[in-house]
Amino acid sequence: MSIKVGLVGFGISAKVFHAPFISTDKNFELVSVLERNKQESKEKFPGVQVVRSIDEMLQNKDIDLVVITTPNETHFPYAKAALEAGKNVVLEKPVTNTTQEAKQLAAIAKSSGRVLSVYQNRRYVSDFLTIKEILDKKLLGDVHTFEGHYDRYRAEARPQAWREHALPGSGILFDLGPHLIDQVLYLFGIPHTITADIRMQRPHARVDDYFDLRLDYGFLKVILQAGMLVREPGPRYLIHGTNGSFVKSGEDPQEALLRAGALPVGDDWGKEKEDIYGILHTEMNGKIIRETYPSQKGDYAAYYKNLFETLVHHKPLRERIEHGYNTIRLIELANESHQKQSTIACEGLMNVEYR
Repeated sequence: MSIKVGLVGFGISAKVFHAPFISTDKNFELVSVLERNKQESKEKFPGVQVVRSIDEMLQNKDIDLVVITTPNETHFPYAKAALEAGKNVVLEKPVTNTTQEAKQLAAIAKSSGRVLSVYQNRRYVSDFLTIKEILDKKLLGDVHTFEGHYDRYRAEARPQAWREHALPGSGILFDLGPHLIDQVLYLFGIPHTITADIRMQRPHARVDDYFDLRLDYGFLKVILQAGMLVREPGPRYLIHGTNGSFVKSGEDPQEALLRAGALPVGDDWGKEKEDIYGILHTEMNGKIIRETYPSQKGDYAAYYKNLFETLVHHKPLRERIEHGYNTIRLIELANESHQKQSTIACEGLMNVEYR
């Protein structure tokens, strides 16, 4: 049995993060793509049906799963329509622009008996999987500082990029924030307070292009930063505990390979080069150890493998709408903190398991 998929949109998100995994997994079959004006998907997937609207796609009774990769402001109406049409849904991050919309979608999914999942592929990158292993093994003791970065250098204006237009759900906090926020919620749960600094640093910016979030867990302090004017990035992660530190630089190879047209196949897929392995500096059995720590292999495909198990074998869903809700709630609280220029309590998040 294969899950028949309708792919909404055919931009970078669809081409890089979804279509390669759907097309190389025998459990899925791409049957329809929504493109407003073009027919680019036909070049790679000649057998697909190209449609011009979400309504036209939803009329296809064969489609089991709708994957929504279009701009953030379309997430809620498209997902709502798909769920009400009896389809299972995958939503790109962020699930919606507001927690109110996320709650509505969760209620519709529950009442319709459909699966609604948020695509958090950054749970399946080398650095995060390696960090999870290190923390699960308690190699650092009790963690007191966790610092995560998602920095880029894009000084020029990009008028074609909807994420840089003054629209709901635009800006770096909505774009890159969900990756870092979801990872921290997965690892540590719900923080006590948040303090946020959100800025427009580039002269042409119309939406935020920098953020600094401080999450307080009591003993643990979390710092999350992202910016668009970082030409020489430092480590992506710095983690310090009572027994030692782990410092990780470099980038999981999957995105670059996919953008270059590679398909996610072969035993070496997702394997990092040794020169970007992280440094583990700790003490074991009275001996100080400072050495590279081998990275876990990244595997975005694990998301779709897990989804198939949920859809067909009714296994627990890993990337849940409630997780997406909590991410949006923290973004809302970050904006409130920034506006008030104060630390505020992390209220209104759902108490839901991540593992």
